[in-house]
Amino acid sequence: MTDASRDEERLLVLTPSGRDATLATGALAVAGLISHVCATAAELCEAIEAGAGAAIVASEALGPGTIDDIRAVLDRQPAWSDFPLIVLTPHAESAESNRRRLAVLARLGNVTTLERPVHALGMTGAAHAALRARRRQYEARDLLAQLEETIRQREHFLAMLGHELRNPVNAIRNAVQLANLAPHDASSRERGIAIVERQSRLLIRLVDDLLEVSRITSGKIALQREHVDLDAIARQVVETHAPTFAAAQLELRFEQTGPRVTVDADRARLEQILTNLLMNAAKYTPAGGRVVLRVARTDGSAVVEVMDNGVGISPADLPRIFELFAQADESLERSRGGLGIGLTLARSLANLHGGSLDARSDGPGRGSVFTLRLPAVERHATTAAVAADPEPTPMRTILLVEDNRDNRESLRELLELQGHVVHVAADGVEGLRRAIELRPEVALLDIGLPSLSGYDLAGRIRAALGDSIALVALTGYGQPEHRRRALASGFDAHITKPIDIADLQRLLARVRGGAVQSRLG
Repeated sequence: MTDASRDEERLLVLTPSGRDATLATGALAVAGLISHVCATAAELCEAIEAGAGAAIVASEALGPGTIDDIRAVLDRQPAWSDFPLIVLTPHAESAESNRRRLAVLARLGNVTTLERPVHALGMTGAAHAALRARRRQYEARDLLAQLEETIRQREHFLAMLGHELRNPVNAIRNAVQLANLAPHDASSRERGIAIVERQSRLLIRLVDDLLEVSRITSGKIALQREHVDLDAIARQVVETHAPTFAAAQLELRFEQTGPRVTVDADRARLEQILTNLLMNAAKYTPAGGRVVLRVARTDGSAVVEVMDNGVGISPADLPRIFELFAQADESLERSRGGLGIGLTLARSLANLHGGSLDARSDGPGRGSVFTLRLPAVERHATTAAVAADPEPTPMRTILLVEDNRDNRESLRELLELQGHVVHVAADGVEGLRRAIELRPEVALLDIGLPSLSGYDLAGRIRAALGDSIALVALTGYGQPEHRRRALASGFDAHITKPIDIADLQRLLARVRGGAVQSRLG
């Protein structure tokens, strides 16, 4: 028991007679209770403010001024506190005198009276009851403290979220305004397109990280395991993010030590872990710095180390570096942003794979090392790390049903630029009519449609046209239950917004005879 918790459990004793105090503390000690004798009412008040479980006070020590002093101390207690007082009173001569006494003591709030002579068993029983009530108050205090911390973290997170969302949105808006002000400047247009591309990908990553954390904490992530070449995936991740590091004036290097390593893992989740580790290293490594991703096999484990020579981690921050929304550096100078989600997500995914993710640093300015360990498996023929390029997508006749005008028109133009013939509808009723009238090869259906939801629309189109049409759900809802509902409603495939036109092209290439090969890919 710590000194603080010991103080919170102690019973304060105030009796004018030293003999009474000795008898009381002796009885309490036999019962295993901690007590402290106060010589004066002023000492009692100081001890209550310092922390105590309850107080046992003889009524003769409670003059009018003393009651006022104790009442003042109790009024200063926090809202959760209802300090218990056990008052030892002489035997009441009449019911009236007892009522007068209780009326005076009622000013002290939570009071239990024991008439003398008091048996030791009665005193210790009242003391135990008072302490049980006081412990419930401590539980309420701790819950309030947890709630206050949760609220503080929420407010801090919302502030960070606003900051991180406003930055890319502001960059996109600037790019649009630049294009409007200089419509014929080819170089400005190219720079604007590059800005929009980079910042939109950043927005997508922020949203995806938020959703992934939600899925993990609610236990809704199912891994799609297969034997994969860890070296190939790590090399691919490094190559993918090399331009980002180059733009930040950072050196990014891949190292493989020893033979190639195979792991039983979800390929997409493994890429996500490595990406988050690299992005964290980039965020905390100043321009001119170096980041190394190294893969090795040690004692039956696949080991990935992401090492940087950046700002490092202080000993105080290291224990909480994987906490949700934690940021090692919360200053206004934090230039590369982030919501403090990436490391939490990476460790959670590592644990789901039966592995671990740890961090170490020699302190501020000394860089950091993040170590991912996964169980290695014996090397057999593994699936290629990079899927083969799909065959060219033939021209499709497509019906696009989307109620958001900007989404509808921009996607229509993108598809037409790819050579497809696109018809559009703005709601479910119109979409059903046009589907039956046009009989397209593919229908791309938003789920949140007015008048008729995408699920209902898919069911009606399927009933009218059978398997002569491929149905693809376009939605902002990407959880497994939404995919299952899409399948049950008659959809062949499910794409989560925002849509990558390359992904959509690959899906359209899989349409065979009015269906998508590998449903709900």
